[in-house]
Amino acid sequence: MLMPLSAQISETIHPAGRFFRLHRRHDCRWWGARSSKVVLSPLRATGAGNDAPSGDNVKKRKIAEHIILLRAKPSVSDAEEKDMLDYLYTCQYQMRGILTVSLGRIEDPNSENFTHAVFMRFQQKEDIAKFQSSAYYSKVLDDYVKPVSYGLVSVDFESEVEDDITPLFRRGEDFNYGVEFMLLISFSETASKEAVEDALAHLQNLIMQYSSFIVQATLGCCLNHIDNGYSHAAVVRFPSLDDFKLFRGSIEYKDVSFLCIYIY
Repeated sequence: MLMPLSAQISETIHPAGRFFRLHRRHDCRWWGARSSKVVLSPLRATGAGNDAPSGDNVKKRKIAEHIILLRAKPSVSDAEEKDMLDYLYTCQYQMRGILTVSLGRIEDPNSENFTHAVFMRFQQKEDIAKFQSSAYYSKVLDDYVKPVSYGLVSVDFESEVEDDITPLFRRGEDFNYGVEFMLLISFSETASKEAVEDALAHLQNLIMQYSSFIVQATLGCCLNHIDNGYSHAAVVRFPSLDDFKLFRGSIEYKDVSFLCIYIY
């Protein structure tokens, strides 16, 4: 099962330090895949963090990626939606261990009826557990998320990024505007090891092939696959919607999508 999500984001920094999307709203657009088996979720491509595309001479740092998928109620107001996203975003200012946050609204309908997605980066996987059990996050869920949503699904995976402030914290002009593309993959229990490795290798090679169109890509095995059913996940940041469309419209991507869906 292949589940891609992409989010077009325009971001500005509020003088008080809060992060807001264009028009002070968290506007993200997500596009589904071409198959009815495609649901929504971030992008996953390969085995472990060491498999993430990178240069041989670049110093790397291991990080943990956390994805949250939400189902907002149809009756949610603009003000309630804004509060929900604002408070989720500002979690990074209330807790240690969170390196960066990106979030927004899902554009297209999907079979799981998810409406919003949140991406968080942590220093290490242990920080995710601390975050989920924290009193502050619990209060945000109780006061601003649960009243306006039907529940959430989370996906975690470890990967690596260049050990530098800009890529680690996703700072700079390259991260002010662009498209987030996320993908989750589940493989059938009957799929052979060779078939799984072949599909993931194709996806890995595709990301490396289009590296000049990609701001950043992280890939890894899901840490909580027993809970959510996904074995792999990845997050890819594109500088523009045109770059994203070029990537997803390529024959190579369609071949990879076919391989993953076929394995399922």
